[in-house]
Amino acid sequence: MKKLVVFDLDGTLAESKAPIDREMIKILNALIDIVKVAIISGGDWPQFEKQVLSNLTNKKSFKNLFILPTCGTKFYQYKSGWKKLYSEDFTAEEKKKIIASLNAAVEQQGFKPERTWGDQIEDRGSQITFSALGQEAPLEAKKAWDPGFAKRKKIQTVLGKTIPEFSVNLGGTTSVDITKPGIDKAYGIKKLKEILNIKKREMIFIGDAIFPGGNDYPARETGVASVCIKDPNETKRVIEGIIACLDTKGKYDNSF
Repeated sequence: MKKLVVFDLDGTLAESKAPIDREMIKILNALIDIVKVAIISGGDWPQFEKQVLSNLTNKKSFKNLFILPTCGTKFYQYKSGWKKLYSEDFTAEEKKKIIASLNAAVEQQGFKPERTWGDQIEDRGSQITFSALGQEAPLEAKKAWDPGFAKRKKIQTVLGKTIPEFSVNLGGTTSVDITKPGIDKAYGIKKLKEILNIKKREMIFIGDAIFPGGNDYPARETGVASVCIKDPNETKRVIEGIIACLDTKGKYDNSF
């Protein structure tokens, strides 16, 4: 019996940087009412507030919900309000080196889009994120830019040589996430295990980037049971299956 369900966010619970939809709201509300739920994503805390927390209505069950922004480099727990337990931030010197290396890698590969929407590089404190089309790019443009991850894998390869002392993973639709070495979704799984006192065999992880180099892959490498999904609609069906197994009182109404 699983005691903790862990999710990626973009591409798993919602489309890239979009709020969870009405059906997902209902399903997540039902899930956090019966089991502990954690969300680990490359986005920072404001993105979680916008995409998930402001849309959930079952706030009485927030004690069952755990938020790990920037690929697990931060951890928030609800105790009469959301409290940050840790943040594995970069130093100023580390940030400077990462950003310079990232700019050089992008220029070397020649991936300069015709148009961008907002800044391409975002300093999230504990994570530096490159978004090829900018932070505010429309979803359809992002989906079309690198659907098979080929462009970002080339950038990742270059960064593996220029900044090997950091973790470089791919996530979302156009993103490259850089964190301290070993501070990734595997680190987040470890922290969930320690803080919640839950064994890895009692967890399940659900994400769309569970492949070598994907930012969900470190979670699988911990040995936690993992389910690779293709989009939020498939996630909904997986969650409904979990609820069917755990909801012994039959409270969940799956009509919509």
